[in-house]
Amino acid sequence: MNNIIKLKDLLISLFMKYREVIMYLIMGVATTVVSWASYAFFTKAFSPDSGFVVLFSKLTHGDTSIALIAIANVLSWILAILFAYITNKLWVFNSKSWKPSLVIAEFTKFVGARILTGFLEWFGVPFLAKIGLDQKPLGIEGGLSKIVVSVLVVLLNYVFSKLFIFKNDKK
Repeated sequence: MNNIIKLKDLLISLFMKYREVIMYLIMGVATTVVSWASYAFFTKAFSPDSGFVVLFSKLTHGDTSIALIAIANVLSWILAILFAYITNKLWVFNSKSWKPSLVIAEFTKFVGARILTGFLEWFGVPFLAKIGLDQKPLGIEGGLSKIVVSVLVVLLNYVFSKLFIFKNDKK
C-alpha cells in the first residue's frame, strides 16, 4: 500500500512538473480526432447523393470529387484550428481572459502560426522525400519524411504557442 501511495505521489509530481507538455500532447491527439472525424463527416455530407453535390456540380460543370475532397479537408482544418485554439488557450497555456482584443490577437497569431507550419508540412514532406528521405515505414510512400516533418511541426507549434501566442496572459 505504501508503494502505491509513493507511485501515486511520483506520478502526480511528474504530471505537475510536465503538465503543459502532457496537456499539449493530449489536446493534440484530441485535435487530430476532431480533424479526422469532421473530415469523415464532410466527405459523407458531400457524397454523390447529397444535395450539395448536385448544386456544386451544376456550378462547376465538371468532375467534382477532388474539389469536394478539398472542401471537406479545408472545413475539417478550420474546425481543428478552432478546437486547438480553445483547448490550447484554456487547458494547455491557461490563458483565461476572453477580453476581445486579447482573443483577436491570440487567435490571429495562432492561425498565422498554423498556416506557417502548414506550409512547412505541405512543402517539407515532398522536399525531404526528393532529397533522399523517401523511406517507406509501414509501406507508406515518403513516410519517413512525413514523420520527420510532423515532429518538427508539433515542436514548432508548441514553441510558437508558448513564446508568441499565449505569453501575455500568465498573470
